[in-house]
Amino acid sequence: MTDEEAKRQAAVAALAYLPDSGVVGLGTGSTSDYFTREVAKLCQQGRKLVGVPTSKRTRALAESLGIPLLGDEGPWSIDVCVDGADEVSPNFDLIKGGGASHTREKIVNAAARFNVILVDESKLSNTLGTRCPLPVEVLQFGHASTQSHLERWGRPVLRKKGEQVVCTDSGNFVYDLHGQIKDPCELNTRVACIPGVVETGLFLGRANVVLVGSPNGCRELARP
Repeated sequence: MTDEEAKRQAAVAALAYLPDSGVVGLGTGSTSDYFTREVAKLCQQGRKLVGVPTSKRTRALAESLGIPLLGDEGPWSIDVCVDGADEVSPNFDLIKGGGASHTREKIVNAAARFNVILVDESKLSNTLGTRCPLPVEVLQFGHASTQSHLERWGRPVLRKKGEQVVCTDSGNFVYDLHGQIKDPCELNTRVACIPGVVETGLFLGRANVVLVGSPNGCRELARP
């Protein structure tokens, strides 16, 4: 089974957590795209599901598939949110933001009564920051000053695609903070207090279930 097949398998498994009718948070990323397509199939079959997209990209995909959507302004009463992650610790803490959508994803995650995370085995890690850096969304204004403060907590690198600086849907920059994270709670608190920081990609205590796709099948990791 390829990595893409493993992602699709996890996305299909997540359908078991959906209500017969209700509001679903739609995550951002390649794994979440598989889930969004599966939700579209259910809608076509008559399921009364309404989506809350976590990015402009996901909204465009969901609209193209005919999924009814709520507006971006909120508030929403979300039954379940299904999203991916870039790294998952044994404590179910997450790093998200590889797609530069972690602020919106965190807002939708916090509005959901239940959160399902979809990953493949490569995303499991004993220590966050081992497999990927921590994305930090920052204002464009004074971002180099914000970077200097971030250097206290790791090695911040302004995210670019080629020569172009990556911007979030809200028009902000992303710094990827490299380094292992020994205390995610402390780091999240410290970094969030830096002037100019909009949000970190640390999702702490916000995953109820992690579905792990692998060549041997999909397994469920549930928070005790």
